[in-house]
Amino acid sequence: MPNTSARPKHGRRTRRRRREDPARNELVSSSLESAQQCLFSQDYGTAFVHYLLVLNLAPEFKDFATESFRFTLFKWAEELDSVGRIQDLFNCYEQALELFPTDEVILNNMGEHLFRMGFRDEAAGYFHKALKRRPDYPEARENFYRVANWLVERWHFLMLNDHGRNRKYQQAIQKAVQSGCNTVLDIGTGTGILGMCAKQAGAAEVYACELSKTMYELACEVVAANGMDSSIKILHMKSLEMEVPRDIPHRVSLVVTETVDAGLFGEGIIESLIHAWHHLLLPPQALMTQSEQSATGRVIPAGATVFGMALECVEIRRHHRLCVSEVGSLSMAAAGELRSPVSCSSEPHDSMEPYTTERLSRLPGGYKPLTEPFTALSIDFNNVQELEGLSSREVQQVRLPVTQEGKLDALAVWFQLHLDEESSISTGPQEDTCWEQAIYPVHNAKGFVLKPQDELIVEVSCLDAYLRLCSVAVVRDGHEIRLDKCQDLHYSENPISHANQEAELCSALACLQTDQNQTKDFCMVECSEMALLNNQDYHQSFCRALVKLISQLKLKCQNREQGAGVGSDLADPVNSTDRSDLLYVLDVSEGFSLLSLIAASQGQVKAYSSVEKNKQQEVLKRLAHSNNIPEQHLEFWLNYMDDEQGMLQRPSREELWSAIILDCIETCGLIRQKLMEKASLARCLLEEGGRIFPERIVVYGKLVESNTLLLESAVQGQEPTLGFNIAPFINQFTVPVHVFLDFSTLDCNHLSESVELFVLDLMDTNANYSNREVKVQATSAGRITAIPFWYHIYLDQEISVSTLSQNSHWKQAAIVLQQPLEVQAGDWVRLAVKIHKSTISISAYVDCVPGPMEY
Repeated sequence: MPNTSARPKHGRRTRRRRREDPARNELVSSSLESAQQCLFSQDYGTAFVHYLLVLNLAPEFKDFATESFRFTLFKWAEELDSVGRIQDLFNCYEQALELFPTDEVILNNMGEHLFRMGFRDEAAGYFHKALKRRPDYPEARENFYRVANWLVERWHFLMLNDHGRNRKYQQAIQKAVQSGCNTVLDIGTGTGILGMCAKQAGAAEVYACELSKTMYELACEVVAANGMDSSIKILHMKSLEMEVPRDIPHRVSLVVTETVDAGLFGEGIIESLIHAWHHLLLPPQALMTQSEQSATGRVIPAGATVFGMALECVEIRRHHRLCVSEVGSLSMAAAGELRSPVSCSSEPHDSMEPYTTERLSRLPGGYKPLTEPFTALSIDFNNVQELEGLSSREVQQVRLPVTQEGKLDALAVWFQLHLDEESSISTGPQEDTCWEQAIYPVHNAKGFVLKPQDELIVEVSCLDAYLRLCSVAVVRDGHEIRLDKCQDLHYSENPISHANQEAELCSALACLQTDQNQTKDFCMVECSEMALLNNQDYHQSFCRALVKLISQLKLKCQNREQGAGVGSDLADPVNSTDRSDLLYVLDVSEGFSLLSLIAASQGQVKAYSSVEKNKQQEVLKRLAHSNNIPEQHLEFWLNYMDDEQGMLQRPSREELWSAIILDCIETCGLIRQKLMEKASLARCLLEEGGRIFPERIVVYGKLVESNTLLLESAVQGQEPTLGFNIAPFINQFTVPVHVFLDFSTLDCNHLSESVELFVLDLMDTNANYSNREVKVQATSAGRITAIPFWYHIYLDQEISVSTLSQNSHWKQAAIVLQQPLEVQAGDWVRLAVKIHKSTISISAYVDCVPGPMEY
């Protein structure tokens, strides 16, 4: 018998064959058969469990079962999503990724679910992994481009391209470190640039924190690439959660941060600095004894001064107030109070944002200052008592002399950020910086015209650590007219007598009561939806196209019934009870839409609306009643989606819809995802002669040279930013499609005429193509850096609306070329245009062979 304790020889071994396990094989076989049977019976949950068992016990089946497993996972995930079992859904994906950790399809789908749930950081990670696995995977590329705009916002690129701003921060940090601030915390580090400035200046210890997972990982890469990963500690957490000594060993002597938004306090700088002074920073110099002066704390920036100005601006007005009395022949008198989500008042509403942001210098139509700029507030970030007392400050009233006549549409706000006693950064509308301005739309002075010699009274407060500005009154001829009590103000030019003052008081009290009711019952619509309501051309075009179609279908119906010898009750649609007399229109527009109501107003039409919110449905019902539209001719079809017993009642005839209205273009300027799939489904649901609105979309574009688009799309130049290697890392998040453009105000040189790039036919699938080449002749010499594009939306062969029109609620988009293209006047440029699903891509080449335009 061999010596079993002897060591084996280190020779070549034969590979041990896996022992066959009959019980295991039988279980795998039966589970695989059960999975397929469950798939056939659409029991996706049980099928998924069987596949998990099979693939865990027998990994050799992975290649064979990949497609079936994916299909099962996606179907089961859809069911879990529909019933709100979100945790179970993500558990299933995690189990699937344990089996297929590099499957780009599963990774992409996981990302889509996360994005829909609002987890953008996590979604981006999955899209990025899918793209790394398969760089030519179009679905993952499209998703990553869309989410990258959320994760690494365009201002990051603008900020890093803003050399003046970067140098000022660098100099202020260098001065502070050299004066003795030897330990530094960078709050909201972003790319890590301010923390690296501190280390470069000689700080002994540098810490940084970042809440965004994407930016945290990016900062770690940047710091490591610059050889500082061993000397800068980056934490993935909010500064409010940091503690000494758990997260950093001791208090620091300097906090650097730029956690400020256009309204200064919107990113929580007050709360984070109060916490830092109490828990992370050494006490300020004012609280130190003479012997302790060498170890004091300070903040960069040291403080800020906020400025404001009243203005008139049609562009702001149409996004925040209803400015029309009719929408597509519908009287809006019964709509009640419609508000955008942005409204500042002395009594904040939880559902409202106090301000929005705009770059005033780029607003279409411009703006008119109605007052001189005024100082709204000053704050010292190195005074903790001042920071703590901000929210309890008394409401300040500022009286502003009116300098020009105009309608009061908004208050605009900007600030000067004082880095130290010598250096500052301004975010004013005339400055060439990466900053926008904060806009406080005025809702409570609808149509009120300010005049020179008037004084506008503005209240400034910080009740909840948000800066709030509210126009409350106008002083005219020595009398105060309250703006916060009445919605529609009419003011007599004559001096107010005692009797008139009493009448005005009674009127004000009546308005106050009305205002209280309206505040309680107002209906909120998004800013883009408000702009859409104000777009009369759009609704009139839809109205004309619907009237034409409905007239054609009514005539066809009459001829069909007369030919069959059947009497009809077409003359009295209100009293008609025969469902075959009705035409059916489905509006699947996103958000608040009146198109279903416009269709129902034509008579003999039953319209189905996609409006979901209860208050918005109530508005449509009131408008239907006031415009004499029978109640039974308007339905909200999404109300029935969760009710199996209350599914849509279909007409008796086999064909369903006379018209289906699709929402084709996103407000940002992109084609809606899965538009062509929706159009294919819609075509199958139309009655004979029915139509999809719109029936055709034509994409137009133009060659331009725009340094602005380059600066907003990537870090430019070969030189490192302040000597740091940042560009290669953040430019990973460069996307070729720039959205939310106002082409009319874009700073650019036009290098060609407009040209038709692509056509999407929603009614005729055979007319569509996936790629196209177009030749464009350059009209001027320059560098082609981008191709802005927009759409002509054809409701029928004759009626169209353009997303480029001045009163459009849509913005435009642009393809930004990776490498600018030099052209001379007369050169022909060949554009290779592709559309995959809903994503447009364009490549540009100078054509060596002259030729005509190709269509």
